Amino acid sequence: MSETTITTERRGNVFLIGLNRPHKRNAFTLRMLDELALAVGELESDPDLWAGVLFAHGDHFTAGLDLGDVAPELQANGHLRTPEGGRQPWRLDGAPYTTPLVAAVGGWCLTIGIELMLASDIRVAASDTRFMQLEVQRGIYPFCGATLRMPREAGWGNAMRWLLTGDEFDAAEAHRIGLVQEVVEPGHQLERAIELAERIATVAAPLGVRATLASAQAAIPFAEREAAIGLQPAALPLMRSDDGAEGLASFVERRAARFAGR
Repeated sequence: MSETTITTERRGNVFLIGLNRPHKRNAFTLRMLDELALAVGELESDPDLWAGVLFAHGDHFTAGLDLGDVAPELQANGHLRTPEGGRQPWRLDGAPYTTPLVAAVGGWCLTIGIELMLASDIRVAASDTRFMQLEVQRGIYPFCGATLRMPREAGWGNAMRWLLTGDEFDAAEAHRIGLVQEVVEPGHQLERAIELAERIATVAAPLGVRATLASAQAAIPFAEREAAIGLQPAALPLMRSDDGAEGLASFVERRAARFAGR
């Protein structure tokens, strides 16, 4: 239990953040979310860090939230906490983010994995990556940004094709609709992400990079920023519904859910 679930490493002006629960396919517990928030807080607060890389140890980026651990917190409080000194990993807290982040994904990239990827600035995927935004199959909905960012990145129809079904799609489709910028051979996604981060940190002026990010973020519609505030509170009635309970039970019992619409 003493082993960290998030690793960090400084390489010059580049900061590597690694998801480190590979024996559970990097499924997120509350502790893991807290440690990730603290790592993102460090990336954002240190002026000597000019770019970050988010990656995963093991074969899979993440299998999503460990609902058995996370769901009680959501049901009790209606939101996921951010520890003191941390920053919200999915970048929806309303404050500007000043340091570019490159995500490297492979294997399973499910639910919150896609949302963390969408919260980054540049995304690199291994060709074997399997994506699923499957919350609707669990009686809930994506509450960490996919409903806001996927339509903006991929277009309405492309986003709804995957958000409303929870179906699996591959790296080629993710690239086609703009969710990832590059697809590489399996095992090379981290190397390529580091190359891009080091490129930013080497040839680009840090103040210019931050000004570019600030300008781009300022162009995000105000309505989208307002909608972000309600994402997690709106998940609470779904989690407390009969269908939400059934979705969680089906996850724990590893069976198909039987929803009743109530």
